[in-house]
Amino acid sequence: MTTVYERRAAPPVPPVPRRSPAGAVSALLWAGAVAVLALWWSDTASVVGAAGWLTGAGRITGLLCGYACAVLVALMARVPLLERGVGSDRVARWHARAGRYTVCLLVAHVVLVLAGYAAQDHDSLLHEAVTVVLDYPDMLMATAGTVVLLGVGVTSARAVRRRTSHEFWYYTHLLTYAAVFLAFWHQLALGEQFNGRPAATAAWYTLYGGVSALVLWFRVLVPVRLNLRHRMRVESVHREAPGVYSVVVGGRHLDELGARPGQFFRWRFLAEGMGRTSTPYSLSAPPRPGLLRITVKALGDHSAAVPLLRPGTRVWAEGPYGALTAERQTSVRSLLIAAGVGITPLRALFETLPGEVTLLYRARTAEDLALGAELEAVARWRDARVLYALNDAEGRRPALTAAALRDAVPGLSGHDVYLCGPHAFAQDVYAALRAAGVPDRRIHHESFEL
Repeated sequence: MTTVYERRAAPPVPPVPRRSPAGAVSALLWAGAVAVLALWWSDTASVVGAAGWLTGAGRITGLLCGYACAVLVALMARVPLLERGVGSDRVARWHARAGRYTVCLLVAHVVLVLAGYAAQDHDSLLHEAVTVVLDYPDMLMATAGTVVLLGVGVTSARAVRRRTSHEFWYYTHLLTYAAVFLAFWHQLALGEQFNGRPAATAAWYTLYGGVSALVLWFRVLVPVRLNLRHRMRVESVHREAPGVYSVVVGGRHLDELGARPGQFFRWRFLAEGMGRTSTPYSLSAPPRPGLLRITVKALGDHSAAVPLLRPGTRVWAEGPYGALTAERQTSVRSLLIAAGVGITPLRALFETLPGEVTLLYRARTAEDLALGAELEAVARWRDARVLYALNDAEGRRPALTAAALRDAVPGLSGHDVYLCGPHAFAQDVYAALRAAGVPDRRIHHESFEL
Protein backbone atom coordinates (compact mmCIF):
# COMPACT_ATOMS: atom_id res chain seq x y z
CA MET A 1 0.00 0.00 0.00
CA THR A 2 2.26 2.75 -1.29
CA THR A 3 1.51 6.37 -0.44
CA VAL A 4 2.99 9.47 -2.05
CA TYR A 5 2.87 12.55 0.15
CA GLU A 6 2.61 16.02 -1.32
CA ARG A 7 3.62 18.82 1.00
CA ARG A 8 0.67 20.87 2.10
CA ALA A 9 -0.26 22.89 5.15
CA ALA A 10 -2.34 21.10 7.73
CA PRO A 11 -5.70 22.79 8.31
CA PRO A 12 -5.30 25.21 11.23
CA VAL A 13 -8.72 24.68 12.78
CA PRO A 14 -10.10 21.31 13.94
CA PRO A 15 -13.65 20.30 13.13
CA VAL A 16 -16.38 21.10 15.62
CA PRO A 17 -16.46 18.07 17.95
CA ARG A 18 -19.58 15.95 17.78
CA ARG A 19 -21.45 15.70 21.04
CA SER A 20 -21.35 12.16 22.42
CA PRO A 21 -24.77 10.54 22.94
CA ALA A 22 -23.37 8.62 25.93
CA GLY A 23 -25.17 10.76 28.52
CA ALA A 24 -28.54 10.50 26.76
CA VAL A 25 -28.20 6.74 26.27
CA SER A 26 -27.18 6.20 29.90
CA ALA A 27 -30.13 8.30 31.11
CA LEU A 28 -32.49 6.30 28.90
CA LEU A 29 -31.22 2.99 30.31
CA TRP A 30 -31.63 4.15 33.90
CA ALA A 31 -35.09 5.54 33.08
CA GLY A 32 -36.03 2.06 31.87
CA ALA A 33 -34.95 0.61 35.22
CA VAL A 34 -37.10 3.19 37.04
CA ALA A 35 -40.05 2.25 34.81
CA VAL A 36 -39.57 -1.40 35.76
CA LEU A 37 -39.68 -0.48 39.45
CA ALA A 38 -42.82 1.58 38.80
CA LEU A 39 -44.38 -1.49 37.18
CA TRP A 40 -43.91 -3.47 40.41
CA TRP A 41 -45.05 -0.56 42.59
CA SER A 42 -48.27 0.02 40.65
CA ASP A 43 -49.28 -3.65 40.94
CA THR A 44 -48.41 -4.15 44.61
CA ALA A 45 -51.07 -3.06 47.11
CA SER A 46 -49.13 -3.91 50.26
CA VAL A 47 -46.32 -6.08 51.58
CA VAL A 48 -47.04 -8.02 54.76
CA GLY A 49 -44.84 -10.34 56.79
CA ALA A 50 -41.43 -11.83 56.15
CA ALA A 51 -42.71 -14.02 53.33
CA GLY A 52 -44.24 -10.99 51.64
CA TRP A 53 -41.06 -8.95 51.93
CA LEU A 54 -38.90 -11.77 50.61
CA THR A 55 -41.24 -12.51 47.71
CA GLY A 56 -41.61 -8.81 46.89
CA ALA A 57 -37.86 -8.32 46.85
CA GLY A 58 -37.55 -11.42 44.68
CA ARG A 59 -40.05 -10.03 42.19
CA ILE A 60 -38.28 -6.67 42.07
CA THR A 61 -34.90 -8.29 41.39
CA GLY A 62 -36.55 -10.59 38.84
CA LEU A 63 -38.06 -7.68 36.92
CA LEU A 64 -34.78 -5.78 37.02
CA CYS A 65 -32.90 -8.91 35.94
CA GLY A 66 -35.27 -9.37 32.98
CA TYR A 67 -34.74 -5.74 31.99
CA ALA A 68 -30.97 -6.07 32.45
CA CYS A 69 -30.95 -9.13 30.16
CA ALA A 70 -32.53 -7.05 27.40
CA VAL A 71 -29.99 -4.26 27.97
CA LEU A 72 -27.16 -6.78 27.98
CA VAL A 73 -28.17 -8.14 24.57
CA ALA A 74 -28.77 -4.65 23.15
CA LEU A 75 -25.22 -3.65 24.09
CA MET A 76 -23.97 -6.72 22.18
CA ALA A 77 -25.89 -5.76 19.03
CA ARG A 78 -23.15 -3.46 17.61
CA VAL A 79 -25.56 -0.62 16.96
CA PRO A 80 -23.68 2.17 15.09
CA LEU A 81 -25.05 4.88 17.41
CA LEU A 82 -23.31 3.11 20.28
CA GLU A 83 -20.22 1.71 18.56
CA ARG A 84 -19.32 4.94 16.72
CA GLY A 85 -21.03 7.59 18.83
CA VAL A 86 -20.51 6.42 22.39
CA GLY A 87 -17.36 4.43 21.53
CA SER A 88 -16.77 0.71 21.43
CA ASP A 89 -14.62 0.77 24.56
CA ARG A 90 -17.27 2.49 26.66
CA VAL A 91 -19.98 0.19 25.30
CA ALA A 92 -17.77 -2.80 26.19
CA ARG A 93 -17.39 -1.48 29.74
CA TRP A 94 -21.15 -0.88 29.99
CA HIS A 95 -21.74 -4.43 28.76
CA ALA A 96 -19.31 -5.88 31.31
CA ARG A 97 -20.92 -3.86 34.12
CA ALA A 98 -24.42 -4.82 32.98
CA GLY A 99 -23.32 -8.45 32.96
CA ARG A 100 -22.18 -8.25 36.58
CA TYR A 101 -25.43 -6.53 37.59
CA THR A 102 -27.46 -9.16 35.73
CA VAL A 103 -25.74 -12.10 37.43
CA CYS A 104 -26.11 -10.48 40.87
CA LEU A 105 -29.80 -9.73 40.26
CA LEU A 106 -30.34 -13.27 38.97
CA VAL A 107 -28.83 -14.86 42.08
CA ALA A 108 -30.76 -12.49 44.35
CA HIS A 109 -34.02 -13.22 42.48
CA VAL A 110 -33.65 -16.99 42.80
CA VAL A 111 -32.69 -16.92 46.47
CA LEU A 112 -35.29 -14.34 47.54
CA VAL A 113 -38.23 -15.87 45.67
CA LEU A 114 -37.47 -19.38 46.90
CA ALA A 115 -37.00 -18.11 50.46
CA GLY A 116 -40.29 -16.22 50.26
CA TYR A 117 -42.20 -19.19 48.88
CA ALA A 118 -40.64 -21.50 51.49
CA ALA A 119 -41.62 -19.13 54.31
CA GLN A 120 -45.14 -18.86 52.92
CA ASP A 121 -45.55 -22.65 52.61
CA HIS A 122 -43.63 -23.42 55.82
CA ASP A 123 -41.40 -25.73 53.80
CA SER A 124 -37.66 -26.27 53.37
CA LEU A 125 -35.78 -24.24 50.79
CA LEU A 126 -34.63 -27.37 48.94
CA HIS A 127 -38.12 -28.88 48.68
CA GLU A 128 -39.53 -25.54 47.54
CA ALA A 129 -36.84 -25.28 44.86
CA VAL A 130 -37.67 -28.76 43.52
CA THR A 131 -41.39 -27.94 43.49
CA VAL A 132 -40.89 -24.64 41.65
CA VAL A 133 -38.60 -26.12 39.02
CA LEU A 134 -40.72 -29.21 38.30
CA ASP A 135 -44.28 -27.95 38.77
CA TYR A 136 -44.35 -24.28 37.75
CA PRO A 137 -44.91 -23.39 34.07
CA ASP A 138 -41.82 -22.76 31.92
CA MET A 139 -39.53 -23.19 34.92
CA LEU A 140 -37.49 -26.03 33.42
CA MET A 141 -36.50 -23.73 30.55
CA ALA A 142 -35.88 -20.87 32.97
CA THR A 143 -33.66 -23.09 35.12
CA ALA A 144 -31.63 -24.10 32.07
CA GLY A 145 -31.31 -20.45 31.09
CA THR A 146 -30.19 -19.57 34.61
CA VAL A 147 -27.47 -22.21 34.56
CA VAL A 148 -26.25 -21.03 31.14
CA LEU A 149 -26.21 -17.37 32.16
CA LEU A 150 -24.30 -18.14 35.35
CA GLY A 151 -21.81 -20.15 33.29
CA VAL A 152 -21.32 -17.23 30.91
CA GLY A 153 -20.80 -14.96 33.90
CA VAL A 154 -18.11 -17.23 35.32
CA THR A 155 -16.21 -17.47 32.02
CA SER A 156 -16.39 -13.67 31.67
CA ALA A 157 -14.63 -13.08 34.99
CA ARG A 158 -11.25 -11.48 34.45
CA ALA A 159 -9.34 -14.26 36.23
CA VAL A 160 -10.97 -16.92 34.04
CA ARG A 161 -10.60 -14.97 30.79
CA ARG A 162 -6.86 -14.67 31.30
CA ARG A 163 -6.62 -18.47 31.30
CA THR A 164 -8.84 -19.16 28.29
CA SER A 165 -8.53 -18.41 24.59
CA HIS A 166 -10.39 -15.58 22.92
CA GLU A 167 -12.24 -18.14 20.79
CA PHE A 168 -13.53 -20.02 23.85
CA TRP A 169 -14.65 -16.81 25.50
CA TYR A 170 -16.30 -15.54 22.32
CA TYR A 171 -18.37 -18.65 21.58
CA THR A 172 -19.30 -19.15 25.24
CA HIS A 173 -20.44 -15.52 25.33
CA LEU A 174 -22.82 -16.17 22.43
CA LEU A 175 -24.74 -18.55 24.71
CA THR A 176 -26.15 -15.41 26.35
CA TYR A 177 -28.73 -15.31 23.57
CA ALA A 178 -29.88 -18.85 24.39
CA ALA A 179 -29.99 -18.09 28.12
CA VAL A 180 -32.15 -15.00 27.61
CA PHE A 181 -34.52 -16.88 25.30
CA LEU A 182 -34.93 -19.76 27.73
CA ALA A 183 -35.60 -17.47 30.69
CA PHE A 184 -37.98 -15.10 28.89
CA TRP A 185 -41.15 -17.19 28.93
CA HIS A 186 -41.41 -17.76 32.67
CA GLN A 187 -41.36 -14.00 33.20
CA LEU A 188 -44.74 -13.66 31.50
CA ALA A 189 -46.14 -16.95 32.81
CA LEU A 190 -45.31 -16.33 36.48
CA GLY A 191 -44.80 -12.58 36.74
CA GLU A 192 -47.59 -11.05 38.81
CA GLN A 193 -47.03 -7.72 37.07
CA PHE A 194 -48.02 -9.23 33.69
CA ASN A 195 -51.03 -11.35 34.65
CA GLY A 196 -54.18 -9.61 33.41
CA ARG A 197 -52.22 -6.52 32.35
CA PRO A 198 -52.07 -6.47 28.54
CA ALA A 199 -50.27 -3.11 28.41
CA ALA A 200 -47.40 -4.35 30.59
CA THR A 201 -47.22 -7.61 28.62
CA ALA A 202 -47.17 -5.72 25.32
CA ALA A 203 -44.40 -3.43 26.63
CA TRP A 204 -42.29 -6.46 27.65
CA TYR A 205 -42.80 -8.11 24.27
CA THR A 206 -41.88 -4.81 22.57
CA LEU A 207 -38.70 -4.50 24.64
CA TYR A 208 -37.48 -7.99 23.82
CA GLY A 209 -38.74 -7.87 20.23
CA GLY A 210 -36.94 -4.58 19.62
CA VAL A 211 -33.70 -5.91 21.05
CA SER A 212 -34.02 -9.08 18.94
CA ALA A 213 -34.53 -6.93 15.83
CA LEU A 214 -31.36 -4.95 16.61
CA VAL A 215 -29.33 -8.14 16.92
CA LEU A 216 -30.77 -9.64 13.72
CA TRP A 217 -30.20 -6.45 11.74
CA PHE A 218 -26.78 -5.27 12.93
CA ARG A 219 -25.11 -8.60 13.74
CA VAL A 220 -26.49 -10.69 10.89
CA LEU A 221 -28.09 -8.82 7.98
CA VAL A 222 -25.80 -5.77 7.85
CA PRO A 223 -22.56 -7.84 7.85
CA VAL A 224 -23.98 -10.17 5.19
CA ARG A 225 -24.88 -7.22 2.98
CA LEU A 226 -21.50 -5.56 3.58
CA ASN A 227 -19.50 -8.60 2.55
CA LEU A 228 -21.66 -9.50 -0.43
CA ARG A 229 -21.38 -5.90 -1.62
CA HIS A 230 -17.67 -5.30 -1.08
CA ARG A 231 -16.15 -8.79 -1.55
CA MET A 232 -12.91 -8.08 0.27
CA ARG A 233 -9.73 -10.08 -0.29
CA VAL A 234 -6.15 -9.95 0.94
CA GLU A 235 -3.97 -8.01 -1.52
CA SER A 236 -0.60 -8.35 0.21
CA VAL A 237 1.17 -8.92 3.53
CA HIS A 238 4.27 -6.95 4.63
CA ARG A 239 6.62 -7.29 7.61
CA GLU A 240 6.90 -4.03 9.56
CA ALA A 241 8.89 -5.02 12.68
CA PRO A 242 9.71 -8.21 14.61
CA GLY A 243 6.39 -10.04 14.92
CA VAL A 244 4.45 -7.16 13.33
CA TYR A 245 2.85 -7.44 9.88
CA SER A 246 0.62 -5.23 7.75
CA VAL A 247 -2.21 -6.71 5.70
CA VAL A 248 -3.56 -4.76 2.74
CA VAL A 249 -7.18 -5.62 1.94
CA GLY A 250 -8.86 -4.76 -1.35
CA GLY A 251 -12.50 -4.75 -2.34
CA ARG A 252 -15.26 -3.10 -4.32
CA HIS A 253 -16.80 0.28 -3.43
CA LEU A 254 -14.88 0.49 -0.14
CA ASP A 255 -15.46 4.25 -0.01
CA GLU A 256 -19.11 3.47 0.76
CA LEU A 257 -18.08 2.03 4.12
CA GLY A 258 -17.38 5.52 5.45
CA ALA A 259 -14.38 4.29 7.44
CA ARG A 260 -12.43 7.02 9.21
CA PRO A 261 -8.86 7.09 10.53
CA GLY A 262 -8.81 5.76 14.09
CA GLN A 263 -11.60 3.24 13.55
CA PHE A 264 -11.41 -0.54 13.44
CA PHE A 265 -13.16 -3.50 11.82
CA ARG A 266 -13.73 -7.02 13.10
CA TRP A 267 -11.85 -9.24 10.67
CA ARG A 268 -12.37 -12.88 9.81
CA PHE A 269 -9.86 -14.29 7.31
CA LEU A 270 -11.34 -17.27 5.47
CA ALA A 271 -8.11 -19.23 5.50
CA GLU A 272 -7.40 -22.59 7.09
CA GLY A 273 -7.63 -22.38 10.87
CA MET A 274 -8.63 -18.68 10.90
CA GLY A 275 -12.23 -18.59 9.70
CA ARG A 276 -13.77 -19.34 13.09
CA THR A 277 -12.47 -16.20 14.81
CA SER A 278 -13.52 -12.59 14.35
CA THR A 279 -10.85 -10.25 15.74
CA PRO A 280 -10.81 -6.43 15.99
CA TYR A 281 -7.90 -4.70 14.24
CA SER A 282 -7.60 -0.95 13.67
CA LEU A 283 -6.89 0.64 10.33
CA SER A 284 -3.20 1.54 10.31
CA ALA A 285 -3.49 3.98 7.40
CA PRO A 286 -6.25 6.24 6.09
CA PRO A 287 -8.51 4.37 3.65
CA ARG A 288 -7.33 4.62 0.04
CA PRO A 289 -9.45 4.04 -3.08
CA GLY A 290 -10.28 0.34 -3.01
CA LEU A 291 -7.79 -0.45 -0.21
CA LEU A 292 -7.75 -0.78 3.57
CA ARG A 293 -4.74 -1.65 5.72
CA ILE A 294 -4.36 -3.15 9.16
CA THR A 295 -1.17 -3.85 11.12
CA VAL A 296 -1.11 -6.82 13.47
CA LYS A 297 1.27 -7.99 16.18
CA ALA A 298 1.53 -11.73 16.86
CA LEU A 299 0.01 -11.98 20.34
CA GLY A 300 -2.23 -15.04 19.98
CA ASP A 301 -3.08 -17.93 17.68
CA HIS A 302 -5.09 -15.78 15.28
CA SER A 303 -2.66 -12.87 14.99
CA ALA A 304 0.32 -15.23 14.78
CA ALA A 305 -1.22 -16.78 11.66
CA VAL A 306 -1.60 -13.43 9.88
CA PRO A 307 1.89 -13.58 8.24
CA LEU A 308 0.81 -16.83 6.55
CA LEU A 309 -2.07 -15.18 4.68
CA ARG A 310 -1.83 -15.34 0.91
CA PRO A 311 -3.05 -12.81 -1.67
CA GLY A 312 -6.56 -13.64 -2.76
CA THR A 313 -7.70 -14.94 0.64
CA ARG A 314 -11.33 -14.00 1.18
CA VAL A 315 -12.03 -11.64 4.07
CA TRP A 316 -15.21 -11.31 6.11
CA ALA A 317 -15.33 -7.93 7.85
CA GLU A 318 -17.74 -6.06 10.11
CA GLY A 319 -17.59 -2.33 10.79
CA PRO A 320 -16.35 0.30 10.87
CA TYR A 321 -16.53 0.72 14.63
CA GLY A 322 -14.94 3.00 17.20
CA ALA A 323 -15.00 6.69 18.10
CA LEU A 324 -11.25 7.40 18.32
CA THR A 325 -11.52 9.82 15.41
CA ALA A 326 -10.97 13.47 14.51
CA GLU A 327 -14.55 14.18 15.58
CA ARG A 328 -13.36 14.13 19.20
CA GLN A 329 -10.87 16.92 18.58
CA THR A 330 -11.48 20.19 20.44
CA SER A 331 -8.12 22.00 20.05
CA VAL A 332 -5.85 23.05 17.18
CA ARG A 333 -3.04 21.14 18.93
CA SER A 334 -2.99 17.37 19.42
CA LEU A 335 -0.65 14.89 21.07
CA LEU A 336 -0.79 11.24 20.03
CA ILE A 337 0.71 8.73 22.51
CA ALA A 338 1.17 5.13 21.37
CA ALA A 339 2.84 2.03 22.74
CA GLY A 340 3.55 -1.16 20.82
CA VAL A 341 0.94 -2.06 18.25
CA GLY A 342 -1.22 0.75 19.67
CA ILE A 343 0.47 2.82 16.99
CA THR A 344 -1.94 1.46 14.37
CA PRO A 345 -4.96 3.78 14.81
CA LEU A 346 -2.69 6.69 15.74
CA ARG A 347 -0.63 6.22 12.56
CA ALA A 348 -3.79 6.90 10.54
CA LEU A 349 -4.71 9.87 12.73
CA PHE A 350 -1.17 11.26 12.55
CA GLU A 351 -1.61 11.73 8.82
CA THR A 352 -5.10 13.19 8.91
CA LEU A 353 -5.71 15.15 12.13
CA PRO A 354 -5.92 18.88 11.38
CA GLY A 355 -3.80 21.42 13.21
CA GLU A 356 -0.49 21.02 15.04
CA VAL A 357 0.25 17.38 15.83
CA THR A 358 2.93 15.68 17.94
CA LEU A 359 3.37 11.91 18.12
CA LEU A 360 5.04 10.18 21.10
CA TYR A 361 5.82 6.53 20.39
CA ARG A 362 6.86 4.13 23.18
CA ALA A 363 8.73 0.94 22.27
CA ARG A 364 11.46 -1.24 23.73
CA THR A 365 14.04 -0.72 20.96
CA ALA A 366 14.34 1.12 17.66
CA GLU A 367 13.82 -2.19 15.87
CA ASP A 368 10.39 -2.49 17.50
CA LEU A 369 9.16 0.79 16.02
CA ALA A 370 6.52 -0.49 13.59
CA LEU A 371 5.76 1.85 10.66
CA GLY A 372 8.66 4.09 11.71
CA ALA A 373 9.62 5.10 8.16
CA GLU A 374 6.04 6.10 7.40
CA LEU A 375 5.81 8.14 10.57
CA GLU A 376 8.96 10.05 9.65
CA ALA A 377 7.62 10.64 6.14
CA VAL A 378 4.31 11.96 7.45
CA ALA A 379 6.15 14.17 9.96
CA ARG A 380 8.22 15.74 7.17
CA TRP A 381 5.18 16.16 4.97
CA ARG A 382 3.09 18.01 7.53
CA ASP A 383 5.86 19.63 9.62
CA ALA A 384 4.88 17.55 12.65
CA ARG A 385 7.03 16.12 15.45
CA VAL A 386 7.73 12.48 16.25
CA LEU A 387 9.18 11.68 19.67
CA TYR A 388 10.40 8.24 20.72
CA ALA A 389 10.49 6.77 24.23
CA LEU A 390 12.86 3.79 24.04
CA ASN A 391 14.55 1.69 26.69
CA ASP A 392 18.09 2.71 27.56
CA ALA A 393 21.16 0.52 27.05
CA GLU A 394 20.46 -1.31 30.32
CA GLY A 395 16.85 -2.01 29.28
CA ARG A 396 15.29 0.51 31.66
CA ARG A 397 12.02 2.09 30.53
CA PRO A 398 11.77 5.87 30.30
CA ALA A 399 9.38 7.32 32.88
CA LEU A 400 6.46 9.06 31.17
CA THR A 401 5.66 11.20 34.20
CA ALA A 402 3.65 14.40 34.26
CA ALA A 403 6.84 16.45 34.39
CA ALA A 404 8.43 14.51 31.51
CA LEU A 405 5.34 14.95 29.34
CA ARG A 406 5.16 18.69 30.09
CA ASP A 407 8.84 19.10 29.19
CA ALA A 408 8.43 17.15 25.94
CA VAL A 409 5.24 18.92 24.85
CA PRO A 410 5.07 22.63 25.72
CA GLY A 411 1.53 23.78 26.47
CA LEU A 412 0.43 20.19 27.09
CA SER A 413 -2.70 21.13 29.03
CA GLY A 414 -4.10 22.83 25.93
CA HIS A 415 -3.71 19.76 23.71
CA ASP A 416 -6.13 17.05 22.78
CA VAL A 417 -4.46 13.74 23.63
CA TYR A 418 -5.15 10.52 21.73
CA LEU A 419 -3.90 7.51 23.67
CA CYS A 420 -3.60 3.89 22.55
CA GLY A 421 -1.56 1.01 23.94
CA PRO A 422 -1.63 -1.87 26.42
CA HIS A 423 -4.11 -1.44 29.26
CA ALA A 424 -1.55 -0.91 32.04
CA PHE A 425 0.40 1.56 29.90
CA ALA A 426 -2.75 3.52 29.07
CA GLN A 427 -3.73 3.70 32.73
CA ASP A 428 -0.31 5.02 33.80
CA VAL A 429 -0.15 7.60 31.02
CA TYR A 430 -3.72 8.71 31.67
CA ALA A 431 -2.86 9.37 35.33
CA ALA A 432 0.26 11.30 34.26
CA LEU A 433 -1.75 13.40 31.80
CA ARG A 434 -4.31 14.30 34.44
CA ALA A 435 -1.50 15.23 36.85
CA ALA A 436 -0.03 17.40 34.09
CA GLY A 437 -3.26 19.38 33.90
CA VAL A 438 -4.88 17.85 30.80
CA PRO A 439 -8.68 17.89 31.27
CA ASP A 440 -10.41 14.53 31.13
CA ARG A 441 -12.58 15.69 28.22
CA ARG A 442 -9.43 16.14 26.11
CA ILE A 443 -8.00 12.66 26.72
CA HIS A 444 -9.35 10.33 24.05
CA HIS A 445 -8.64 6.62 24.28
CA GLU A 446 -10.21 3.27 23.57
CA SER A 447 -9.40 0.20 25.61
CA PHE A 448 -10.99 -3.22 25.10
CA GLU A 449 -9.91 -4.65 28.42
CA LEU A 450 -13.09 -6.04 29.97
